[in-house]
Formats: sequence, C-alpha cells, structure tokens
Amino acid sequence: MSKTRYDSQQLNDLVLQMMETELGGEQVYRTAIRCALNPDLKKEWEEYLEETLTHQNVVRGLCDALGLNPDTQTPARLVVKHIGESLVKAMDLAQKGGNPAGAQQVACECVVHAETKDHANWELLGRVAETATGEIGKALKAAHEAVEQDEDHHLY
Repeated sequence: MSKTRYDSQQLNDLVLQMMETELGGEQVYRTAIRCALNPDLKKEWEEYLEETLTHQNVVRGLCDALGLNPDTQTPARLVVKHIGESLVKAMDLAQKGGNPAGAQQVACECVVHAETKDHANWELLGRVAETATGEIGKALKAAHEAVEQDEDHHLY
C-alpha cells in the first residue's frame, strides 16, 4: 500500500495560514487577557500566549524548511487575518459595552474560535507529515511533535 502524496502548493498555503493564525492568536490572547476577570483564567491565557509565541517560531522554521517567506500574503491567509482581527474587534466591542463579565465571556468564545482553527491547522499538518518524506517530512514531523500537545491542551 503506497502512501498518499500531498500537493506542495496546498502545503505551502497551509503553512502560511498557520503563520497568520499564530500571529492572530497572539493578538487574540493579548486582548482576551485584558478582558479576563478571573485570575486563574488570566494566568492560563498568559501561559497560552507564551506558547503561541513559541509556535510562531516553529512555523517560521517550517517556512525556512519549505523555502517560504513567512510574510507572503495569499487569499486564504488574508481570510485568516480578517477572522483574527474580527475576533479582536469583538472583544474590544464587548469591553466597551460596560459589562466586564460579559466581555470575559466574549473573550472565552473568541479564544475557542481561534483555537479551533489553530488546532485544525496543526492536525492537517500532522496528516501531511505522515506522508511526507525526506527533509520536508522531517521538518513537518518535528514541528508537529513540538506543538501538538500544546494545541490539544489549548482547545480541549
């Protein structure tokens, strides 16, 4: 039974979406932390923010391994950016609404939205890593292994 091949252009697009998701995730967490009333929740989000910054570096390493400029914009990446900015805007609006508990709830929902996309990205990368070979396969597997547990924890 032969392994399924992957489309390298789709992989490149996925990795660029991942870069944008991690960058947007940073902004989502920074804004969510400002909305947090519960000290335990704030602490957890601060930890996730630090992990997200690490994940950005992992994705930059993947970009290097694939010969991609991590700042390259694609149509799909622009959609991801728009969604991330919309989540931040939603939290900002909630904070301006004068209901701190409501703003914290909105922040929780926005974090779940952001982490759902982030988790899906890493799951897809893991699937490609199962079929990829050579140096690219090694890079994908190493990146996935470095982040998979964090992403599971962030979502679940």
